[in-house]
Amino acid sequence: MKSVYIVDDSIISPLGFSVEENLQNLKNNTTGIVEVKDTSIHTDSFYGGLIDEKRLTDAWDALSEIASYTKLEKMMLLAMQRLLDKNPQLDITRCGVLISTTKGNIDQLKENNTDRAYLDTLASAIQQFYKLGNSPTIISNACISGGLAIAIAKRMIQAGHYEDVIVVGGDLLSEFTLSGFFSFQAVSPKPCKPFSKNRTGISLGEAAAATWISGSIKNTNISEVVEVVGEASANDANHISGPSRTGEGLYLSIQRALDEAKVSASDIDYISAHGTATPFNDEMESIAFSRSGLEDIPVNSLKGYYGHTLGASALLETIIAKHHLLANEVVCSLGFDELGVSYPIDVIKKNKAIAMQHVLKTASGFGGCNVALVLKKVSI
Repeated sequence: MKSVYIVDDSIISPLGFSVEENLQNLKNNTTGIVEVKDTSIHTDSFYGGLIDEKRLTDAWDALSEIASYTKLEKMMLLAMQRLLDKNPQLDITRCGVLISTTKGNIDQLKENNTDRAYLDTLASAIQQFYKLGNSPTIISNACISGGLAIAIAKRMIQAGHYEDVIVVGGDLLSEFTLSGFFSFQAVSPKPCKPFSKNRTGISLGEAAAATWISGSIKNTNISEVVEVVGEASANDANHISGPSRTGEGLYLSIQRALDEAKVSASDIDYISAHGTATPFNDEMESIAFSRSGLEDIPVNSLKGYYGHTLGASALLETIIAKHHLLANEVVCSLGFDELGVSYPIDVIKKNKAIAMQHVLKTASGFGGCNVALVLKKVSI
């Protein structure tokens, strides 16, 4: 089977507008979650991760004179363009393009721009900006969308449809999404604490990220690269919003990804978990990790840094996992204090160096969906 690599990437987030800036803020254990007092999103203040509006406007103005794009479209296009600027050999018109998002331009409903809120309109905006022959493909499967898009990009390349695929993901912290999680009584009154005994719920965030997935590394000048050696997705169909009480879907995803990668649980050096800090998600993940024999593998969640960025989260977190793998270092699971799940897991309490060869990235979402990716460091 053809090897598939994560070659390069870019990030637009509250922690910075480049991968390097994001990595530095993570190493400094800086959170992008702040108290937000914006009545256009929610009547009361709340904690979340918002992108700096002025910085976004300035960055967009430097890229384009067209002001009609929505906030999300600007975030995604900036992420894509910065990826392309770093890799002039990459011809987007010859690439597959996948968009991962859960709600797209959902904020446009508030402006009565109903047509703009459709996901295919978001795809059309990106198609028109880059004058693509075909519209990008939308991957919208709840909060696993970004990870699933990487898996689908891998399958497209291995099936011979493309040599290169660009995956771009993004979601907004909007009134719609926030009110939905408030209706579940799932929003934390303080920054979230994944896997902690004292966790009180989720913090939401917004971000965009883009990555170049390729079946070839001949046009790069890097000495080490990360290969996607295993991926799988399974749906436990437990509940429209509640995760499986047995971790079945995530467990199956992990097992199948490990099988494809031809590695065992003991070969995994680090786990980048979904870790939303809701009582049921964190518990479910601990069960799935334990069932998979991964209870002693160092694990963290990045939700304490970014909040839950929905359709961007698994893509953003896979990019960070890739860079951690290459650098042989991981950051603490921000906000963690005392273990608050039934099954023992090794939550990372402080930044540390770890010799790594394989990393597992997991994600889970509404409707019982789950995805697992196994990444491997490869010397060229």
